[in-house]
Amino acid sequence: MTRRKMFLRMITASLLRRRSRMLVALLSIGIGATILSGLVTIYYDVPRQMGAQFRSYGANMILVPEEGSMTEEQAQQALESIPAAQVIGAAPYRYVNVQMVRSQLSFVAAGTDFTQVQATSPYFSVEGSYPSGVRQVLLGKEIAQTIGAKLNSVIEITYRPSEASASGGKAAPGATLVGSAEGFSTYPVYVTYTLDQDMKISNLTVNVDTQTAEYGGRCADELYLKRFLGRDYPFTGDESTDVLSGATITSKAIMEAIAGAEVTENVTAATGNTMSMQVTGILDTGGKEESYIFMSLDDMAALTGQPQVYDVMEMSVSASAEELDSFKTAIEERHLGITPRLVKRITNSETAVLSKLQALVFLVTAVVLVLTMICVSTTMMAVVTERRKEIGLRKALGASDDSIRVEFLGEGMFLGALGGILGSLLGFGFAQIVSVNVFGSSITFQPLLLPLTIVVSMLISALSCLWPIKRAVQIDPALVLKGE
Repeated sequence: MTRRKMFLRMITASLLRRRSRMLVALLSIGIGATILSGLVTIYYDVPRQMGAQFRSYGANMILVPEEGSMTEEQAQQALESIPAAQVIGAAPYRYVNVQMVRSQLSFVAAGTDFTQVQATSPYFSVEGSYPSGVRQVLLGKEIAQTIGAKLNSVIEITYRPSEASASGGKAAPGATLVGSAEGFSTYPVYVTYTLDQDMKISNLTVNVDTQTAEYGGRCADELYLKRFLGRDYPFTGDESTDVLSGATITSKAIMEAIAGAEVTENVTAATGNTMSMQVTGILDTGGKEESYIFMSLDDMAALTGQPQVYDVMEMSVSASAEELDSFKTAIEERHLGITPRLVKRITNSETAVLSKLQALVFLVTAVVLVLTMICVSTTMMAVVTERRKEIGLRKALGASDDSIRVEFLGEGMFLGALGGILGSLLGFGFAQIVSVNVFGSSITFQPLLLPLTIVVSMLISALSCLWPIKRAVQIDPALVLKGE
């Protein structure tokens, strides 16, 4: 039998003869290793878990154009600066002012990608469903209450560019002119007409949807509009003949619009574009989103007659504050005409919470390891006291202090290895239970924690045995054999 096998046999035999005491020591080490393994697993997994939780509070980075709007190509180039695996969602938004002419109300419409919205803003509470087809909208709760809209209601949305649509060209035969003026309750009326070969008004159309239907609507009558046809350009008008009785304000506005009309190349800009949209969902967030009308980017392009551009892009990125800063710098260095901004409210809160949680985990782990050392040391001290006569006899027969040190240290480290293996397995289960109950998601097994836990458990056991070993080698064999 080799010395190594003999040594191992001595250790196991010694442990088995004192099962109860060694079981207490093994349980102490096992519990300590379980807490160590579990908390270290949580310590390294907390950033990912907390990051996922904070992502439910909205975007932590936004992209805004330096001037005007950003194109889809610019946005995609900016996204290339961030690893795709870390981008949870990137929701583009385009905002325009729209009108509901029947209600004589104006609102803000937002074109977006609803798939990305659900990823970047999971806190959105939607009654019904997100739009999934064409001509469908998600209506803010505040707007829904204002206009009395409900799920599956159909609303008419009109878009008119806020900027003037006149080209500034010189009027000539065949030219198209557009104009607008404030009518009843300051709501605008719109006119469009062309000039014939004799520079006279022809093909006159008016849009008085914003006026009262009973009186203002009469101004769109063909009989009323005939009085302007064939009149010379520029129109001067005559209130005594051109003002319509019972609709004085609206008819005066039409006269002003005709007189102030300018040459245009875009008739739609004057008359506006109206689309009927179905309400598929009502948004309740308790924030400013409740005052918006959300539609797809395709519907926004169809409504405005303009290509898809973005006013802002909200991004949810799974990253630490340091990583977010590096992504921000990388985007800035590409000079894309886009300014990345971090949502400090989210990133600062996430950093503060993570730091406190990690500090708490570290403190608890340290306390548990200290208690484990005390428990193991106390148990080993009791073993030394129990084996006092045996140690004295061995020393009397010529055993060296080093051999006694090695034997006790071997017993302690053997217990540490067993406790470490047990604790590694139980620790993962402990971490999994904590993660599921606290964060609502499972964790991944960290293979490196298995050898790390075993090594740390053996070191803790070895340190715990130092004082008992010192007491063991100090035993005087003469006093022991005399029975003192």
